[in-house]
Amino acid sequence: MSKTAKPSHPPSATRETSRWTFLTNHAHVLLVLHSNPDMVLREVALQVGITERGVQRIVQDLEDEGFIRREKVGRKNHYQVLTQESLRHPLESHCTIGDLLKLITG
Repeated sequence: MSKTAKPSHPPSATRETSRWTFLTNHAHVLLVLHSNPDMVLREVALQVGITERGVQRIVQDLEDEGFIRREKVGRKNHYQVLTQESLRHPLESHCTIGDLLKLITG
């Protein structure tokens, strides 16, 4: 292929088949639980596109590290995302969970 030749498929087709995303599954679970704190984890898994067991591990990580609080309400769980907590990576530690949520949700 010459330097001036264009790829045979449009860039959007490449993006649609790409398997990586800019946010982690932990961030995706946080976003879903923030928008619907009473959602069952099976539904969270469907929205995020991972297994229910994967969501359970992520929720446990987030709870253990103090990013969410889980409260039993009857037979269901209610999740509170603790928006004042700082992001973990040194490059983002000056931002809070709330900052991330505002950026993504508008």
